[in-house]
Amino acid sequence: MSHTLKTEGRYNYIEAGEGTPIIVLHGLMGGLSNFDAVIDYFSDKGYKVIIPELPVYSMSLIKTNVKAFAKYLGEFITFKGYDKVILLGNSLGGHIGLYYTKLNPENVKALIITGSSGLYESALGGGYTKRSDYEVIKKKAQDVFYDPAVATKEIVDEVYDTVNDRSKLIKTLAIAKSAIRHNMAKDLPDMHTPTCIVWGKNDAVTPPEVADEFNRLLPNSDLFWIDKCGHAAMMEHPQEFNQILHEWFKSRGL
Repeated sequence: MSHTLKTEGRYNYIEAGEGTPIIVLHGLMGGLSNFDAVIDYFSDKGYKVIIPELPVYSMSLIKTNVKAFAKYLGEFITFKGYDKVILLGNSLGGHIGLYYTKLNPENVKALIITGSSGLYESALGGGYTKRSDYEVIKKKAQDVFYDPAVATKEIVDEVYDTVNDRSKLIKTLAIAKSAIRHNMAKDLPDMHTPTCIVWGKNDAVTPPEVADEFNRLLPNSDLFWIDKCGHAAMMEHPQEFNQILHEWFKSRGL
């Protein structure tokens, strides 16, 4: 199902359903459509699913970092008038969710991270020396997934266009440095928000040991694995991802 992008004030976002708000945070090169299956499933189950378009490439370079994106998320939550939210983040989005939760635990009912940065990530913004070579970029996009076919031409084209836009590439590299700088290993043991960790067993960007480490450091977390799955479980195995999440919600009374 295609979803309409709403614009209110300085915010662009998709919204569907009624009930407990789930705010979905996309990754560095992740489009909002990556979460179509999440919207379709949970908007029909008593949740309001909201996906804000994060200002990954529209903020000034000095503000292109995890901390500024978490601040933007907080301003969006205030703008929408939400009291307590569930946050769901993939890759950079998971990191933003973690950082926001660290600063505002009272505003977060629960957190879901999948393929999240925050401890370690491989080549989040690197390896684009041959960015003008379409086949090289295609291979990089395919490597994000266990099944390379998930990297459709549309996805590859979007990545190719992004890394060949000088301004976007500079900001991509700035975000990658920021993700490393904002390592959260020391913060996690003090974060008691219920956290669901859903991870692809074949994630090459944030390898499985990263999920184990998140689970070890976060005192109130549960870890679930999806087999034959790379960095974007909600795209590669949407049905299994949604079922894991829904069962976890029930177990936690969310």
